[in-house]
Amino acid sequence: MKTKHFSEIQRFRQPFVWLLLGGIMAMLLWAIVQQLFLGKPFGTNPMPDAGLLVLTGLYGGFVFLFTRIRLETRIDADGVHYRMFPFNRDTKHVKWDELKKAFVREYSPISEYGGWGYRSGMRRKNGALNISGKTGLQLVFNDDTKLLLGTRRGKELEETVAQYFKTTNA
Repeated sequence: MKTKHFSEIQRFRQPFVWLLLGGIMAMLLWAIVQQLFLGKPFGTNPMPDAGLLVLTGLYGGFVFLFTRIRLETRIDADGVHYRMFPFNRDTKHVKWDELKKAFVREYSPISEYGGWGYRSGMRRKNGALNISGKTGLQLVFNDDTKLLLGTRRGKELEETVAQYFKTTNA
């Protein structure tokens, strides 16, 4: 049997996220045009021009950061390698012998983790790195802490994990 490796890079691609971010940016840019160039105050209690420019710049920086976020996952004979860039500069490495369980499962991003991104559970022993979807690789460490790594390619990930680790569903 040929040894399989798994590699995936995910980015935020959900249309509703980009519509929300883009809509807010469009409103801020329109506020700048209306207030600074057309000389009409934006809203009933307009922000000072400098404040409007600073807010738009900060928000633009946030949107730029959001475009850079990506979840990188690699599975091979050495274990599980992951990082959520730019929050993790270095790739984290989990060796197979550090794990009690490793399996692909369906999960609820909102009810289990409060959404997508760099998440931690209620007791801080249950974290997740996820970008989209509701399928992930559940890692249960020997000390019973858990980490879920989201994926868009659950079936392929399941096949790869199965060749390196005995899978068990909890």
